[in-house]
Amino acid sequence: MASMKDISARCGVSIATVSKALNDQSDIGEETKTRVRQAAKELGYFPNSSARALKTKRTYNLGVLFVDEAQSGLTHDYFAHVLNSFKQVAEEKGYDITFISAGSDGENRMTYLERCRYRGFDGVVIACVDFDNPEVEELVKSDIPLVTIDHSFYGRAAVISDNVTGMRELLTYVVKQGHKKVAYIHGADSAVTKSRVSSFYKTAEELGLTIPDEYIKEAAYRSTRAAGEATKELLELQNPPTCILYPDDFSCFGGMNVIREKGLRIPEDISVAGYDGLRIGRHIEPKLTTLWQNTEAIGKEAAKKLIDLIEKPKTTIMEQVVIGGEVYEGKTVKNCK
Repeated sequence: MASMKDISARCGVSIATVSKALNDQSDIGEETKTRVRQAAKELGYFPNSSARALKTKRTYNLGVLFVDEAQSGLTHDYFAHVLNSFKQVAEEKGYDITFISAGSDGENRMTYLERCRYRGFDGVVIACVDFDNPEVEELVKSDIPLVTIDHSFYGRAAVISDNVTGMRELLTYVVKQGHKKVAYIHGADSAVTKSRVSSFYKTAEELGLTIPDEYIKEAAYRSTRAAGEATKELLELQNPPTCILYPDDFSCFGGMNVIREKGLRIPEDISVAGYDGLRIGRHIEPKLTTLWQNTEAIGKEAAKKLIDLIEKPKTTIMEQVVIGGEVYEGKTVKNCK
């Protein structure tokens, strides 16, 4: 295996210069860096991770805590795209990522924090978990650099989709299309749900809408069955809504199936709108009206913030970064005017 000494001899520079060039240090010129990296590639040089960890006191490994209660795993459309974007930036910066598991329930079981210590993660990103879980709280209160996605802890960095503005813009669009009887099937209790529901009611009040209690239903995120049942209940009301908002696009598909089973047309007889902006929604007929969330920006910002916390802890601000989205108008909301 090639060594830094071999690269040094090939390029005619010192071993120290090779090390600095490979670690992208600022006191080495770009031309030298390029020449050293090219030589390293040609010679088949790979840094020894154990040696690098001893020298830098880093493992260049980031932990990802992702516990999806719906057990959809990485088929979870929203978080799959967020984590893919996170992974791309992490790898560009020289970091690997490892998913965190607490392991079995036996006597050797580790908590999330213990697992992170055992693996020696430089930092952790947390997404799609029960943030009230004591083990999650223990991890958040530790000294490990950490970023949360779509949930904010005091004193910790967070990257959040702008659910308040997103819901306001979606409902405003629906009302501008002439709808006054708007129902909302929201997701299970979470910080995201609370933000969206509060924004829904506040926006409705500002727009002069009256929202009957029976127009508000709950269904688990990404559950086509639960969304379908809630849709059926809304359609059977004596005074049914003209438009139904759903907690996510996947749930909306379940509602659309029930609507069609009832012999109703979308949007001629009833309108629907999702939330997330899944690509598949643009390939069905009619194209789904939804609030598109910028998953690429969320993942990238989370990775950048976490790496800054690791590499520049004294100058990185513990802040909540809010990422906006936009309404994709689609064709599932009828213009009642």
